[in-house]
Amino acid sequence: MTATGASTSQLKYGTLRSRDADLSRLPVGLDLRAVRVAEGIRAALACAVIFLLSQWLHQPTLAYMALAAFFTCLCDTGGPIRLRLPRLIVFTVLGALTWAGFGLLRNYGLAVVLPLAAAGIFLNSFARVFGAASAAAGNILSIVLILALDRPLTGAEAAEIGVLFLCGGAWAILLALLVWRLHPYQQARTAQAEVWRRLSALAGDLLLLAQQDDAGATIWEEHARAHRRAVRAQIETARGAIMDAVGMRGQLSKRGAQVLLRLEAADQLFGALIALSELIETVRAPATRAAAVRMLRILRPLLAVLARAMLHDDPLRPGKLDNAVARLTAAAAGDAKLAPVAASIGGWLRSTVKLGRIEGLLPDEPANGTASQSLRAQFAAPILANLSWDSAMFRHALRTAVIAVPALALTLHWNEPFAHWFTITVVATLQPFYAATWQRALERIGGTVLGGLIAAALALVAHQPIVLAALMIPLSVIAFSLRQVSFGTFIACITPLIIVLIEFMYPGQSAWEVVLLRAGFTLAGGALAVFGWLVLWPSWEPQRLRGEMQAALAAHAAYAGAVLANLSGDSDAAAIEATRRHAGRQSNNFEASLTRALQEPHTSRHGALDAAMVVDAALRRVAGQISVIQHDAALRTGFSPETQRGWRERIASAMAAIGTAAASPGRADETMPEPVARLLRQVELIGGAISRYDGDAKPP
Repeated sequence: MTATGASTSQLKYGTLRSRDADLSRLPVGLDLRAVRVAEGIRAALACAVIFLLSQWLHQPTLAYMALAAFFTCLCDTGGPIRLRLPRLIVFTVLGALTWAGFGLLRNYGLAVVLPLAAAGIFLNSFARVFGAASAAAGNILSIVLILALDRPLTGAEAAEIGVLFLCGGAWAILLALLVWRLHPYQQARTAQAEVWRRLSALAGDLLLLAQQDDAGATIWEEHARAHRRAVRAQIETARGAIMDAVGMRGQLSKRGAQVLLRLEAADQLFGALIALSELIETVRAPATRAAAVRMLRILRPLLAVLARAMLHDDPLRPGKLDNAVARLTAAAAGDAKLAPVAASIGGWLRSTVKLGRIEGLLPDEPANGTASQSLRAQFAAPILANLSWDSAMFRHALRTAVIAVPALALTLHWNEPFAHWFTITVVATLQPFYAATWQRALERIGGTVLGGLIAAALALVAHQPIVLAALMIPLSVIAFSLRQVSFGTFIACITPLIIVLIEFMYPGQSAWEVVLLRAGFTLAGGALAVFGWLVLWPSWEPQRLRGEMQAALAAHAAYAGAVLANLSGDSDAAAIEATRRHAGRQSNNFEASLTRALQEPHTSRHGALDAAMVVDAALRRVAGQISVIQHDAALRTGFSPETQRGWRERIASAMAAIGTAAASPGRADETMPEPVARLLRQVELIGGAISRYDGDAKPP
């Protein structure tokens, strides 16, 4: 038995998402649900077919057009066409200008090229401030810049390559519009279905724990950390996808309203499931446990059925689903603690079933909302906010440029045909945070070695140029289909494609030579990226962790205040939902910062990080207790508004005290009902942990 009262076997099955439960592990893994065959087919049509055509027509310069299409496919991170199209057009134009311009600059020597290349790489890396899509485009533009310096160009060659790049990008954009434009809500619907699937996984794991009488605190913490973090993150992802789709159409259609309302129902169910998990953990009465098990045995498959129906846009069967919901609420009818939670779950499930038909849902009228920001404000605000040494993004861009300069100087002086892989690996591996840089280096090196072995095996059976060109099609389909599965998998699949491409563009090169050179340059580039991050202005996560912790505490204090104010009639449900969502997001931000801190090589701070882990776990329990209070009808009707306001003042002062370390939080007393007292005890626990954190955290 463990110290928490749970056996080793129970720890093994304590969470269905154990990868997320251990915050100290690098998030390296496979997500086979992310396979996108349509994306692979589009990439094959965009670039591989052009290579095959260039071989057939004996026009080797078409390779630049194919490369442009290849890079444009890499730059396309998905989403509504309204957002993707401008991004891809800008990338194509900048890519053409970059290749032509730096190819011409190569004629003027290193003294001219290196400063301008450093400035270009800095700007491309700084594009990260505009989001993940801009970060991807910036990285690829840096790769285009590095490739453009391989050889000097004449004016005619620069013009030809620029035009071919524009044509290749336009071809890829055309395919993107044709392939993805038919289903504007597909991405939103898929993201929404994933929310319901993760709710089903949460319910399934909760069922396992409800059947374990001796599940200890560690197992419950792992359950909360893994599932609540995953569900909240997916809810926000789905919400963003839905609003993007609505913005693309310019109005909230019936389909958009259906998807949005189903997501809202899922968010409410999430809160009810948090309350249910807290009740199962804290209430040990066998009858309550048995009722909870009966509920979850019905709920888990019901949520899975709804997820599949939403994913495939299948019609719901109201009769069967209504019967299942009735059995779920009946399972808890005799338990005073579970009945309100079961009623809430049942109500939101019924609402979801009623949303199965979109006819008459709402009129097709333009959605109301605030006016969008001007383009100038959208661009200026992120730039101004990050033009500071305190910005991790600014330091990352400067670090990348400084490390890339000596790498570029070495490769350009060496003039080895494949030496650019060294600089490309440096630029592509460096990330703003150490944990992400280290993870990216491991995945890139491992994927390159594995992909190189696959390419060498292919070279044993394919020798003719036409066969190599034909191989580009299946390799493109496989690589881009698995692009979202994991970065390491994508690198392993894209490496054979690149090596076959090199053999096609540089005939006579030995496949094994290409494999060894690529592996060697990738290993050296990854090592330089990690070393450079450690040497040049490292910004360790514990310096930011306290701020994220403070923000999470403030968000949970606001959430608790809104729920307790609602008991006494001083706030409405809208305030509760706004603060609940904000608390969930801030808790995930705090946990992400804690994850990065645990993955950094600073063993001297273990005491502070242990205390932060306690705060993280206690905040999850605070959120659970707040949800229990929200669903407890006895607290609403059994106490006077003055008493309820007294609870609110006690908890607010306690949360304020621990948030600023200004004073010791108040203690629970025997006059408080158990849910409120348990919440205050968790606040006391957080206060002690923060005191230890502030005492152990030392500057690097």
